[in-house]
Amino acid sequence: MPRPKHEEYQYLDLLNEALEHGVKKVDRGTGIVLYSLFGKQTRYDLSKGFPLLTTKKVYWKGVIHELYWFMSGQTNIKYLVDNNVHIWDDYTYKIYSGKAEKGKLAKLTKEEFIEKIKTDEKFAKKWGNLPRIYGEMWRKWPTRTGRTIDQLKWVLQELKDDPDAKNLIVNSWNPEYLYTMATFEDASRFPICHNMYQISNRGGKLSLQLYQRSSDLFLGVPFNIASYALLTIILAKISGLEPGEFIHTFGDVHIYADHVEQVKEQLKRKPRPFPKVIINPSPKTLEDFRPEHVFLEGYDPYPMLKADLTVAGGLYDPKTGKMAS
Repeated sequence: MPRPKHEEYQYLDLLNEALEHGVKKVDRGTGIVLYSLFGKQTRYDLSKGFPLLTTKKVYWKGVIHELYWFMSGQTNIKYLVDNNVHIWDDYTYKIYSGKAEKGKLAKLTKEEFIEKIKTDEKFAKKWGNLPRIYGEMWRKWPTRTGRTIDQLKWVLQELKDDPDAKNLIVNSWNPEYLYTMATFEDASRFPICHNMYQISNRGGKLSLQLYQRSSDLFLGVPFNIASYALLTIILAKISGLEPGEFIHTFGDVHIYADHVEQVKEQLKRKPRPFPKVIINPSPKTLEDFRPEHVFLEGYDPYPMLKADLTVAGGLYDPKTGKMAS
């Protein structure tokens, strides 16, 4: 009987398909070329190991701290900067530098900007915030009456009250604040990419399906897989269930042109066994959970493959032909 195929090949096969058969597209506002597939899905059985990809090293510290940032409802990058996690720096700096270019603010290098976020509380409060992104949408969804909705807390309570519920959805896609559906002043300058997830109790196992409308295959997707697989395990722990599957459903999934050589190198590598994640038994609620409750064991990846983050998408400004700042 043949051995089961390593689950990481689902990701590698997507990379290869996008490389060989992806439709060429151009990102409006940046002119960046990408090679795109549409409507794909991968599945990871979390009882067989934790899907932290092994064909290149994934930034595990960033995964933990970013997920906690979302789960705790935060939107200011200062928490991440203080923990030396810089994956969101570009988005806040883009907003600041756009205003500086118009002469409204002092021009700062990116390094100077991040240092001020770290050391100047008043500056960080004003310029480190990215409103209406995942943490706010998950935990403080804004309503017309001014009240907020804690979707994630509701999902966990609903799961407890009705274990067979089919409505356990957390949504980040709010048209009031997105793209040209919004007023220019209200429109979010950050593009919501992983926009909805649903959890389900499947015979005592908690499974989670993510719908991701736009996915950077080389840089973003390995991180997204780890983040939402970890979220599945944490929510299962809090709910008193076993982890089931993480199902990753994609809308537009693509490789950027400046990542092609790194992709080719990664495709030469043979996957190694997935590591394990252990969660300290003490967290019983969302509020109890902390990053230090998570332990990773047996992670043996190939070396990291570096590439530039593509800051694409967001609100297009037809007056300038660029993304709005």
